Amino acid sequence: MIPGGGQPNMQQLLQQAQQMQQDLARAQEELAATEVEGQAGGGLVTATVTGSGELRGLVIDPKAVDPEDTETLADLIVAAVQAANDNAQQLQQAKLGPLTQGLGGMPGLGF
Repeated sequence: MIPGGGQPNMQQLLQQAQQMQQDLARAQEELAATEVEGQAGGGLVTATVTGSGELRGLVIDPKAVDPEDTETLADLIVAAVQAANDNAQQLQQAKLGPLTQGLGGMPGLGF
């Protein structure tokens, strides 16, 4: 509801929505270009993902490779990738959170 009972300025609302859409697209581009890491096993395995969650790299210290125990290596890889994805999600929250919080305050636009 608009204070004083007036109608919302639709052109102003559309401009705000377009600006928010541009800001959101720019933040998503930044996320796709930003890389974060996650480690497991005290740094024996390091995974690198983009802020949007794309796996870009995996580094395995030779000390982590034991032909008799590939299960532990697999667990370390999964843990490192999960840690990297957790870091990517935190980055997403930091970048996109402030932009998406404003979407609920635009009456009549269905956000």
